[in-house]
Amino acid sequence: MALEYDSLNENVKKCQYAVRGELYLRASELQKEGKKIIFTNVGNPHALGQKPLTFPRQVVALCQAPFLLDNPNVGMLFPADAIARAKHYLSLTSGGLGAYSDSRGLPGVRKEVAEFIERRDGYPRPCASYLSYHSDPELIFLTDGASKGVMQILNCVIRGAGDGILVPVPQYPLYSATISLLGGSLVPYYLDESENWGLDVNNLKQSVAQARSQGISVRAMVIINPGNPTGQCLSEANLREILRFCYNEKLVLLGDEVYQQNIYQDERPFISSKKVLMDMGSPFSKEVQLVSFHTVSKGYWGECGQRGGYFEMTNFPPRVVEEIYKVASIALSPNVSAQIFMGLMVNPPKPGDISYDQFTRESKGILESLRRRAKIMTDGFNSCKNVVCNFTEGAMYSFPQIRLPPGALQAAKQAGKVPDVFYCLKLLEATGISTVPGSGFGQKEGVFHLRTTILPAEEEMPEIMDSFKKFNDAFMTQYDNNFGYSRM
Repeated sequence: MALEYDSLNENVKKCQYAVRGELYLRASELQKEGKKIIFTNVGNPHALGQKPLTFPRQVVALCQAPFLLDNPNVGMLFPADAIARAKHYLSLTSGGLGAYSDSRGLPGVRKEVAEFIERRDGYPRPCASYLSYHSDPELIFLTDGASKGVMQILNCVIRGAGDGILVPVPQYPLYSATISLLGGSLVPYYLDESENWGLDVNNLKQSVAQARSQGISVRAMVIINPGNPTGQCLSEANLREILRFCYNEKLVLLGDEVYQQNIYQDERPFISSKKVLMDMGSPFSKEVQLVSFHTVSKGYWGECGQRGGYFEMTNFPPRVVEEIYKVASIALSPNVSAQIFMGLMVNPPKPGDISYDQFTRESKGILESLRRRAKIMTDGFNSCKNVVCNFTEGAMYSFPQIRLPPGALQAAKQAGKVPDVFYCLKLLEATGISTVPGSGFGQKEGVFHLRTTILPAEEEMPEIMDSFKKFNDAFMTQYDNNFGYSRM
């Protein structure tokens, strides 16, 4: 045979993606056998019961079926502002949603993204003194989800095994998998769990120095803010340190900011890397190269299946932009309906619009419920034996530390499993709760975690946490050989 396992690209075999790994496959098998499975392994809000926002679905429905706009009774089914927005987006296309767009995405939607960034960061377009800080639609690429954008940029940065990418550990395995697939080198920098997953610039310096001593050229740094899987929000001071570090080390900063709407506390709001960079002024604002990513999959939208995202480039030379555009052109066009979702996300109904009150009520209700669920889950984990969990400040996940006793470590070894995989499989079999072992995200040696979303329905959360506690405490009792831990 021309293609067998042994003849596959070695990079394909090396890459791992734990979110859809062994636990997910076993959960799918159990589901086929009739067991009720709670899939908390992936941030997929609608799959766990979150209702789609009404207004964007109305607009996209009209764009998908434009003949409805010709029906004289359309106003009886759809509000006037949804009808107007559908006509607006259809006017931006060259033949409706079935036609390719520019490889960067529809210019009109990219303009809406640019205006959103300016409003978010406090640099409004009409202000002449901030002209140099404008977000340029020509430097914004619409993508099939943020993941595609990340892969596209890493593909341009990584030239071979000698190129390293600084990635936070724990990290979202998109980064480790893509770096492996592209034949690059992951350079880890560890977040400090005892400091609520804080980032220490001295640790960054040590990671870079160690990589360079091994002949690796560190070319870029990834931050995930708010964090996945850790849920922390970076402070403005932390972001300044990171940007100054990237300036000094001549690194491209990749800012994964897809959870920027998912904030569950008031002390540390989301601040974009772009805003902090612009606030720092020259030379940083003129020289640090930044790529920022966002998506319609997270926040209170949760439109994962629509696959809409964007990235914005800052301080990249025109020839580099042209090459990235060339690569984007290979795929011809990002998903056009997803581009409409992106336009609606960055330009939602405004006060006075017919749909404003309903949109605000729906979106606020989702975020308030997520905030309550974050607390229920954190408190639930911290009530369990040998489990410690930092509060989820943002994003969609809890990442509790599971302090496994020696008996569990020995049993895992005998089963040929990584200890946290062993624990998570036992949890799945006993309760139907499908999680992701911390080893899939990276963690310090001898320390074990799991990641779960906070997305199950709020009314189901107490029962889920009670089920987890019963399993965990029985597991710890079963495998505890007089080996105690003290809490942090």
